[in-house]
Amino acid sequence: MEKENEARERLIACAKKEFLEKGFSKASLRSISAAADMTTGAVYFFCKDKNGLLGAVVDEPLQKLMNAIQEHFSEDLSADIASFQHKAGDHDDFAEMMISLLYDNRDALLILLEKSAGSSYEGIVDDLVELIERHNYALAEKYAAAFPGKRINDYMLHWLAHVEINAYVHLITHEADPERALKEIKPVMDMLVEGWMAHILEDAD
Repeated sequence: MEKENEARERLIACAKKEFLEKGFSKASLRSISAAADMTTGAVYFFCKDKNGLLGAVVDEPLQKLMNAIQEHFSEDLSADIASFQHKAGDHDDFAEMMISLLYDNRDALLILLEKSAGSSYEGIVDDLVELIERHNYALAEKYAAAFPGKRINDYMLHWLAHVEINAYVHLITHEADPERALKEIKPVMDMLVEGWMAHILEDAD
């Protein structure tokens, strides 16, 4: 069993390297299996197909990221948003957690964001935007309830979800240094929260 686990980890490491270099569509199972000192049959045994092999590379870091986001959502929804007064740095802890998660798993996430075309993961950014938008709608409903005569600005909600995801996508794809990434994202988070509070509601006509 130990040798089998070692073989699987070796396979995943070789697959990550191949996907990073060539992308999913051009990656070769034959090249990956040769680099891992395996037969292609062994690859199918461990992962069923190339998409399954990509999943073996990206699923764990993606799930860690999703869990962290969901935990943050739960904290947001339990807060008294109607009386919330934003101050610079209020979301620093979340920014630090996100940068730590993203950069601990940067190679796998770069594959997801830039190298997954042709796989079942190629729509990951849209999936994340949808996740953020659903959360923000629930939060906005709670916020709107405290302001009679106001309603949710659906366009702004959707746009801000894209901006929030793209802020992190831009960082991880353009900035290799996690310390600099953290420095850059903190004021962006402040701006996003301030923009959300100021523009997520509009007059109900």
